[in-house]
Order: sequence, then structure tokens, then C-alpha cells
Amino acid sequence: MRGKKAVILTGIGIMIIGVIFHLQGKSMVGPESSFMYSNPQWITYGTQIVVLGGIILAIGIGLNFIKKS
Repeated sequence: MRGKKAVILTGIGIMIIGVIFHLQGKSMVGPESSFMYSNPQWITYGTQIVVLGGIILAIGIGLNFIKKS
């Protein structure tokens, strides 16, 4: 049970980090001195990280359903 929760929490954490990176790339959060600030590459990187976190989250939720069946 603990492993499944860890996978779910990891997925959520990765998604949050991806959203922060995406918003920094769009100049919405973060310090202006950051190399990520207002950098279009980080918009793409953030989106990819959010998708990766979503996949990990889905795996964790899937593991939860598999064990309950």
C-alpha cells in the first residue's frame, strides 16, 4: 500500500514542478534573473514534465485499482 501512495505522490509532485517550469517560461512566476524566465524552451519542457507526471500518476492509480480487484 505504501508503494502505491509513493508513486501517486511522486506523480503529483512532478506535475507541480512541471507547471512551475511552464509558468516561469511564460514569465508568470519566478525571479526575472532566472535563466528559465521568459524562455520559450521552458514552456515546452514544463509541458513535457507535466505529461510525464500525469503518466506516473496514472500508473499509481492503476496499481491501486489492480490490487483492489
